[in-house]
Amino acid sequence: MNDRTSDVHTAEWAERALAEAAHHEPASREEQVLERIERARRRRPKITEERVTLAHGAGGKASRTLIEAVFVDAFRNPVLQPLDDGATLDLGTGRLVFTTDAYVVSPLFFPGGDIGDLAVNGTVNDLAVCGARPMYLSAAFVLEEGFPIADLRRITASMAAAAERAGVQVVTGDTKVVQRGKADGCYVTTAGVGALERPVTLGESQVRPGDAVIVSGPIGEHGITVLIARGDLDIEADLTSDTAPLHDAVAALLDAVPVRMMRDATRGGVATVLNEVARGAGVAVTVDERAVPVRPIVSGACELLGLDPLYVACEGRFVAVVDGDHAEAAVTALRRHPVGEGAAVVGRIEPGPPGMVLLNTAFGGTRIVDLLVGDPLPRIC
Repeated sequence: MNDRTSDVHTAEWAERALAEAAHHEPASREEQVLERIERARRRRPKITEERVTLAHGAGGKASRTLIEAVFVDAFRNPVLQPLDDGATLDLGTGRLVFTTDAYVVSPLFFPGGDIGDLAVNGTVNDLAVCGARPMYLSAAFVLEEGFPIADLRRITASMAAAAERAGVQVVTGDTKVVQRGKADGCYVTTAGVGALERPVTLGESQVRPGDAVIVSGPIGEHGITVLIARGDLDIEADLTSDTAPLHDAVAALLDAVPVRMMRDATRGGVATVLNEVARGAGVAVTVDERAVPVRPIVSGACELLGLDPLYVACEGRFVAVVDGDHAEAAVTALRRHPVGEGAAVVGRIEPGPPGMVLLNTAFGGTRIVDLLVGDPLPRIC
């Protein structure tokens, strides 16, 4: 092909492109921004850091990148792929949920709880929001040389009491001791098994436009309590952690209404859960800021510290997506239980823009609620 022929084809292609563009309205600035965000999210996760940072354990964008680029890439299989709070295992004679979690909270003891009951409640709740009845736990301890035996007894007593409240048993475990200064006192890892006794399928794939988004109670209390307990801030507040087992309230909800999915709002808070729903289901989540339950003491502390309560961790709250026609019945069912007394409908599932969480603010505007890269409150669970 000579240069002249090439020029003619180029000119014809340009004319066609201009003609096609003339039939389309130019994208608004908002549409351009949303498109850029979506393109960035579709990119294959890639670790750019050479070493692990605190942000990688915070439950935000850095955590998700680490999980997908390292762990999912290494262990990829159909059971792991959904990245739910627990793995659903079909044994042929019945279904089980299996989950595991590690706890490195600092300080070990805080108003309303300690690392012991936190470890039990956290694993019980991961099983519960997968629709399972919690049954058995394991507990592994990494102890630092010189750790007080009295503190270890206090922690295990809290675990035993929490297990009794939740109706589970700690049936196996392990203990390791490392040199002084190598473990920050005590780390606890728990794993749990629960039985799926209801014929339900939960997950982001079940979410549909028109569904309602419910939060089971006031948010952010655990994260702010732990932050204040560290003593790094000159703040005093009559506030305790919300750590609690959720299985009874979850069971009541499952028996009352059609539930699409559930997730407990731990690291990254409610905002992270909503982003996982939006992306996993390919929908938009719209949230009414005025409907989100936040105690004045938590909102005041967050305002003082420059934090958004939506991103602050809970340990006794969960987010549920239910059939929109049954939203009020769902709230009524939750409010019959102590952990659900403050339950509220906070938003709706919309068709688009896909993958977005939009907050209708108390001032009348709308803003995007995205995943944080890291977490302003590390070591809270």
